Amino acid sequence: MSNAVTANRAELLAIADAVAREKSIDRGIVIEAMEEAIQKGARAKYGQENDIRAKMDPNSGEVRLWRVVEVVEAPENNFTEMSVEKAQEREPGAAIGDFIVDPLPPIEFGRIAAQAAKQTIVQKVRDAERERQYSEYKDRAGEIITGIVKRVEFGHVVVDLGRAEGVIRRDEQIPRELLRVGDRVRTYIKEVRRELRGPQIFLSRSAGEFMKLLFAQEVPEIYDGIIEIKAVARDPGSRAKIGVISYDSSIDPVGACVGMKGSRVQAVVQELQGEKIDIIPWSEDIATFTVNALQPAEVAKVVIDEDENRIEVVVPDEQLSLAIGRRGQNVRLASQISGHQIDILTEDEESARRQEEFTSRSTMFMEELDVDETLAQLIVAEGFSEMEEVAYVDAEEIAAIEGFDEDLAEELQNRAKEALDVREQKAREARKSLGVSDDLAAIEGLTEKMLVTLGEAGIKTLDDLGDLATDELVSKRDGILKGYDLGEDEGNRIIMAARAHWFDDEDADSAAPAADTSSGEAEDAAVPQ
Repeated sequence: MSNAVTANRAELLAIADAVAREKSIDRGIVIEAMEEAIQKGARAKYGQENDIRAKMDPNSGEVRLWRVVEVVEAPENNFTEMSVEKAQEREPGAAIGDFIVDPLPPIEFGRIAAQAAKQTIVQKVRDAERERQYSEYKDRAGEIITGIVKRVEFGHVVVDLGRAEGVIRRDEQIPRELLRVGDRVRTYIKEVRRELRGPQIFLSRSAGEFMKLLFAQEVPEIYDGIIEIKAVARDPGSRAKIGVISYDSSIDPVGACVGMKGSRVQAVVQELQGEKIDIIPWSEDIATFTVNALQPAEVAKVVIDEDENRIEVVVPDEQLSLAIGRRGQNVRLASQISGHQIDILTEDEESARRQEEFTSRSTMFMEELDVDETLAQLIVAEGFSEMEEVAYVDAEEIAAIEGFDEDLAEELQNRAKEALDVREQKAREARKSLGVSDDLAAIEGLTEKMLVTLGEAGIKTLDDLGDLATDELVSKRDGILKGYDLGEDEGNRIIMAARAHWFDDEDADSAAPAADTSSGEAEDAAVPQ
């Protein structure tokens, strides 16, 4: 019997060692799992209500079992609690808060108990393995790793990384790349996070960072920090653009990335299934960088609108299709890498648009300033585009226009101010007909024209305006007042001004009970005793 027990102990330790080695987790965790399984088995035998503990000696494999009962003043649970009197019968000197320990004989597992114990151990080991995987990979996000395709599930590729599994989701794969079970694959660790089913390692072959790291492996100057890839834009599997800069004036960043006879860039191209890569010299000057990014197309002119984050690019007519690229690919990648929306016009389109703007502005000045066409065209040609500019610019700037004098400048400014007054009056009438409240009109910084725009959008009261977020009011893309060049600070100020009456109401409400109380006290005082 003794030999059998010894063999059983040795077997338990051997199992603990094997599981710890196979799953790469601490042996102590496996022994804890076994202790927990033995505790469950003992409770099944002696009663679930009992507080039973188990301890396995990590060296000999000997298992000890005992039941724990707490000494309390008034026992409520006879299985886990005992009165002081009863405890002192067993152990003289026992006091409240002490624990009475009853050793129990070792148990033999039946088939069902053994199965339950096995499940407990498996679950505990699985939890420990998941924690080990998370700890091992959580700091490796941003690295390239090589693994073997294990299986493909619903288009997602599961990769065996050796001590863990990662997944390349469908949208992180290179389109039209066929990965088969058993293929070796290099991927980028995009993210490692805890989930209910355990740590998930998300991999990517379409991320721009993956291309950056591939170049760092092929180009020593990038690895050493002499050359830096400042920006990447990819259409995975088809085409990409990278912006590179050299911190050593003697090294050409484009040539270093291309390599002798294209050897370096070709190594990256082959890894990415033939993805064509345009290597572009980076420039802090956004106009210069945009011209470079649109290569191989030639650019005639660049106009930048920083407020709208847009760039207007003018190209010769014969360069239009090259600049746009197949299915808009070239301009789309150039927009991504520059961080600006790029609008492409031909020289003829730009000329026609400028002519249209010139004509419309000239007509506006003719009608509102009551001047002839020649005079209006001279004003526009000098760079004036808005009535406010004519009304409030230094009169000397108008007088300096060829053929103009100080008297004419003064007259034009007076007419411009009158025209603005007429506009304001018309806007005020339109605002009132829309039902926009005078309270709203009283907010500093809101012109009558802005109020009309608000009224047309259904914003007619202080509460309507106060309910808006700042972006909803002044966003350059889709704000209600996007055409009025209002900044975020100004938008915040206007909205807070609209909300001011809310706080006044709150103050009045909080003051009301105090007023009532004092009134009541005064009445009480007036009553004769």
